[in-house]
Amino acid sequence: MTPLDPVTAARRQAVSVSVATGLYGVSFGALSVAAGLDVPQTMALSLLMFSGGSQFAFIGVVGAGGAAGAAVASAALLGARNGLYGAQLAPLLALPSRRRLPAAHLTIDESTAVATAQPTRAAARVGFWWTGLGIYLLWNLFTLVGALAGDRLGDPRAYGLDAAAAAAFLALVWPRLAGRTAQVVAVAAVVVALATTPVLPAGVPVLLAALVAVVVGLVSTGPPPAAPAPGGAA
Repeated sequence: MTPLDPVTAARRQAVSVSVATGLYGVSFGALSVAAGLDVPQTMALSLLMFSGGSQFAFIGVVGAGGAAGAAVASAALLGARNGLYGAQLAPLLALPSRRRLPAAHLTIDESTAVATAQPTRAAARVGFWWTGLGIYLLWNLFTLVGALAGDRLGDPRAYGLDAAAAAAFLALVWPRLAGRTAQVVAVAAVVVALATTPVLPAGVPVLLAALVAVVVGLVSTGPPPAAPAPGGAA
């Protein structure tokens, strides 16, 4: 084994990402309790939903007094990206059918990023499983720590825990804003969210901001090309 061994490098990268990501599960646990959920409900979100963005979106809407439908829709909208990750990972990992269900549950931003960054399939598989399982264990452990400590901590905002999710999202999104289209979408989404937040129920501005990307995608794609006339060109 050498320092250049891709499998070893993937494993080390996975461990570092797992520790860094799992630690801010504390903020989710504390914020979830502050939003009105109890410890079992908080743990159910981390164990079963296991998508940090969706979890923060859900408790954010609930904590702001938003309707249950808006909370579920916001969480589902953010979680839909994991399905796109699955389509990207399926041919890369080429997993046997018995492993696809657990792999689907572990398909998140970080496990996808580590897997797709590897030079070989073996390293990609190691990176995916080590990252996914590592974050799952640590995220749930620190969610429990944050939820149990929530009442003793008082207002999580006093410790800056409410900014942890936003900082993590920004770190994930920032490298993807290199293109002009991505920058326009990001700015337009921010404007829509800021303009509608004072006048609409919690959660709805997030949905409207997401529609910006849909509209831009439809406009940039344009109508499908017309089918050639029967018999070919005159």
